Formats: sequence, C-alpha cells, structure tokens
Amino acid sequence: MSFDSDTLLFQVVINPEEQYSIWPDYRPIPAGWRAVGFSGQRQQCLEYIETHWTDMRPASLRAAMQAQGEPAAR
Repeated sequence: MSFDSDTLLFQVVINPEEQYSIWPDYRPIPAGWRAVGFSGQRQQCLEYIETHWTDMRPASLRAAMQAQGEPAAR
C-alpha cells in the first residue's frame, strides 16, 4: 500500500524531543513515539503538524538555550 494513497489514514505522533511525524493508522506506533490524538488523511495530518510544530528545535536544545538565557521561541 502506498503512503500517498488518499484513502490511507495516518495518525500524528510525537517523540520525547517534541518532534512530530505521521504514522499509518493501521501500524503499531514505534517505540519512543506516542499518538497526539489526531488522525486523518496524509494532508490533514501534515496540516495539523504545520500549525502545532512551530519550533523545530528539539526539546533538549530549547531547554539548554533557555537555561543559558536565550529566548524560548524564535
């Protein structure tokens, strides 16, 4: 089955570094990732990520920068 199929459902997943991805709904979520509670067609999931993942820096980098007094968001 092609991941580009319009009928395939995906779910949005996130890892401990707060990096987002999409994962086919019919497959088990890989270790280290968890569902965020949004699923839909590929484009819908990508649009969800676009609006929710506003800072591409990994969580550990953001925390380190914030500890050094740098801004939390760009």
